[in-house]
Amino acid sequence: MIDLFIQPFVDFDFMRRAWFGCIIISLGASPLGVFLMLRRMSLAGDAMAHAILPGAAVGYLLGGLSLTAMTFGGAVAGLVVALLSGLIARTTVLKEDASLATFYIISLALGVLIISIRGDNVDLIHILFGTVLALNNDALLLICATSSLTILTLSFLFRLILMESVDSQFLSSVSRWGAWAHYAFLALVVLNLVSGFHAIGSLMIIGVMLLPATSARFWGRSVGQLILVALLIAAVSSTLGLLASYHFSLPSGPSIILTTGIFHVLSLIFGWEGGWLSHYYRAPKVTQ
Repeated sequence: MIDLFIQPFVDFDFMRRAWFGCIIISLGASPLGVFLMLRRMSLAGDAMAHAILPGAAVGYLLGGLSLTAMTFGGAVAGLVVALLSGLIARTTVLKEDASLATFYIISLALGVLIISIRGDNVDLIHILFGTVLALNNDALLLICATSSLTILTLSFLFRLILMESVDSQFLSSVSRWGAWAHYAFLALVVLNLVSGFHAIGSLMIIGVMLLPATSARFWGRSVGQLILVALLIAAVSSTLGLLASYHFSLPSGPSIILTTGIFHVLSLIFGWEGGWLSHYYRAPKVTQ
């Protein structure tokens, strides 16, 4: 058991770095995933994850695989798409989910095209699927800074973001800070997607944010319970996914996401808050 679960992290520095990076990403991304789920914005989060791709691609085109250039480009692109989608939803007949879906398709195609102009398939795979086993000090510092900022912001704005997630119209009627809470939340989502895509990739990072949150829905009722369970699922899935990639020579990013997906299926079946088996055991018995 020690050789299977502990020895890889003891023997190899890259495994320790990857594990530490995944845990820190989980600390910032999992609470945001819970609020995305409460807002019914799960697909919008996926769209924003792809929206960062053109900005990261432009950064790559100008500076190669530069952490600073790709991070700055991805953050600008993600924030622009988030703001534009909200503006379009408020000034036209198009809803925010539809505008995000439109930007998602355009962003994905544009990002792949820009990367293909200069790079090769290896660079494209690096950006799309990440390199969690090759995290350097700069990438880890970026991840730590983003997660720390996320935790601090959520601590100060927790009630506002929660109220805006549950009933945005009520919040706007009693406080002028509703719109600010909305855009602050979107900014945190974009920043976490940008910092996390260096590890998991732009196509996979949204899975770390959303899958633990949707799995936690089957185990808790209050927002605090959902966040704690989501953090636990994200941490355990990251650890087991890294171990699976090490022992079976699998891509690390997809291994982490698929492990999280296994936890989601188990939660769907065995979760006591609306899982399949809970409906069976709680079904009222009809007596003659």
